[in-house]
Amino acid sequence: MKQTFVDFNLIRNTVGQLQLTTRNSEVHNGVYPVRAFPISAADEGLSLLSREGHELAWINQLSDLPDEMHVLIAEELTQREFMPEIHRIIHVSSFATPSIWQLITNRGEATLTLKSEDHIRRLTPTSLLISDSHGIDFLIPQIDQLDKVSRKLLDRFL
Repeated sequence: MKQTFVDFNLIRNTVGQLQLTTRNSEVHNGVYPVRAFPISAADEGLSLLSREGHELAWINQLSDLPDEMHVLIAEELTQREFMPEIHRIIHVSSFATPSIWQLITNRGEATLTLKSEDHIRRLTPTSLLISDSHGIDFLIPQIDQLDKVSRKLLDRFL
């Protein structure tokens, strides 16, 4: 069992929300975690925020937490974050925007509507984030791992 030190306690309250109790016994219900770098360093730099968006605690590494807290935060992040990874681009309705894309993702088949080329952002030289018209972000972690047809379709928008 790992030995860790944190100056707060974190539990799930009776209504299913995260509840943080500080060292001086202040209780905060409805706490939610936010990653500082959700893609490039997902397990480094997390804030626990109050309902009002005020930072209550900073976590350098998710692995620094006791196992119970680590699990609670991981569960909460899974519920809050939805970022499918694109594995294949099957079809693009038009090379002018807006266009509708038929995709295969790590969560199954999906459709996204690209409103503008501006909604394709390069995160690193090999990764992209594509935002659809409904505000869902789709990730391409490694462009070079897409099949030839998908890369060719994608290149028309880059």
